[in-house]
Amino acid sequence: MALLGEIVNFIFHIDVHLGEIILHYGWLSYAIIFFIIFCETGFVFTPFLPGDSLLFAAGSFAAIGSFNLLTLLFILWLAASLGDTVNYWVGYFLGQKIIDNPKIPFINQEHIDKTQKFYEKHGGKTIFLARFIPIIRTFAPFVAGVGKMNYRRFIVFNLSGGGVWIFTFINLGYFFGNIPEVKKNFSFVILAIILISFLPILIGALRKN
Repeated sequence: MALLGEIVNFIFHIDVHLGEIILHYGWLSYAIIFFIIFCETGFVFTPFLPGDSLLFAAGSFAAIGSFNLLTLLFILWLAASLGDTVNYWVGYFLGQKIIDNPKIPFINQEHIDKTQKFYEKHGGKTIFLARFIPIIRTFAPFVAGVGKMNYRRFIVFNLSGGGVWIFTFINLGYFFGNIPEVKKNFSFVILAIILISFLPILIGALRKN
């Protein structure tokens, strides 16, 4: 619970914490946020790490010269792309072990077969759009790997989806993050970003009901 509390505090006060990271670590801050974005997209057990909010905050710091905008865009696009790639291959190579593991009853061969058919038909769109939905973007590449989605098809939408996601949120932060009212209410802005990001999940759940 203590760790969860620290993560929540980090996310909702990400402007303060990112500022401290930049102050203490200088250019190594690029590596730190690279690592966070890589883990958030690369491992199915770290969907709780900040994604959209971190990109927005990083963009706002780039606007005041703490980061070089083009360098930031490239480094975090690389982190997101590599993260999804690692996640895909983990699912690809460990998928059968996960299916056969009785301690993981919610994944079975029938689910994998359905996933494979779904990704063959809608895979590109799913991988692209999943970038903009927290938690889903962490699991989508893993499931694509488990379902043996064609890698060439996967990588195209991985790279393009990652690029659009990174470009969108960093530039939102770059152009709007330092507006006085936004800076004054940064935690509320982060909360709004999180809630908007989760809307597709909520809408989907309501439709099922």
